[in-house]
Amino acid sequence: AANGFLSLGSLVFVITSLFLFIGKNLFISGWTADQANITPLRWVSATVVPVIVVSWGHGRKSLSTSGALLALIVGFCLTLAHYSFFLCLLAFFITSSKATKYKQEMKAQVEEDFKEGGQRNWLQVLCNGGMAFELSLLYLLDIGSSDLPVDFRHQYRASWLGMAVLGAISCCNGDTWASELGSVLAKGDPFLITTFQKVPRGTNGGVTPVGLLSSVFGGLVIGFAYFVGIMMSAASMDREIAPNQLLVILVGGLGGLLGSLLDSLIGASLQFSGKDAKTGKIVEVAREGVIPISGKMVLDNHSVNLVSSILTALLLPKIALAVGL
Repeated sequence: AANGFLSLGSLVFVITSLFLFIGKNLFISGWTADQANITPLRWVSATVVPVIVVSWGHGRKSLSTSGALLALIVGFCLTLAHYSFFLCLLAFFITSSKATKYKQEMKAQVEEDFKEGGQRNWLQVLCNGGMAFELSLLYLLDIGSSDLPVDFRHQYRASWLGMAVLGAISCCNGDTWASELGSVLAKGDPFLITTFQKVPRGTNGGVTPVGLLSSVFGGLVIGFAYFVGIMMSAASMDREIAPNQLLVILVGGLGGLLGSLLDSLIGASLQFSGKDAKTGKIVEVAREGVIPISGKMVLDNHSVNLVSSILTALLLPKIALAVGL
């Protein structure tokens, strides 16, 4: 039933996309940005490629049906705006899913809300991809459908929005790598980022050197995906006058680390963590029989992910400008 509903949703999505393209050309004649008409090939690729990727993810149980339908819309907008945006999203989806499934039997022993397979629903897709989705819409409205390299000197607004998208996605991937890999690869217990005291594994705001290093690599993967998109789609004339685009990979790594640190700081202070006295597992709800460890019940895990991605998206363009882009 779920597969049938996704197939129906994908069909509606493709038909709606077709009529939107026809209507755009009939009544609007291009986007709001000057000289930024979207080619039929670009529109078709932005429609078909997300359908293929989302169907694959749904078949592997990495996405729920609701998550898959929302991911179609997110993938469409990111692909339409810039191919690098889509490649970043694709790299995040594939690598974070692999990281979530790595040694999941160990994670099930310490996390009460652990879900086997790490299937993402619509809320998780929204909180992880919502900021990138909004920024891609702003890119379309302001710049148009244009694959520009990162060049703050000649293309400031396009570069700012591009690095903000990189920040949002590298934050999510870096934090996922840190929490999913650091929790099982680290030999010792993590320490709370606000007090530096040892805490049980699975505690919100708990960090390890292995986890922080994993967040850097997670961000580097997203930065590399952005770089590949530039090399594939940006015009050679634009690349020649732009700074060295290899710096984008470095910025992605910094975004992964920054996002993980922000997520840990917010999680340690505004997200409750406690240990269930009976099961010994880490829980996020204060109740009878739970020993408090850290944080207040202000935000849940989804909210923390969203806030940290927003902050990283706002800060990373400044970092990109500082390193010479």
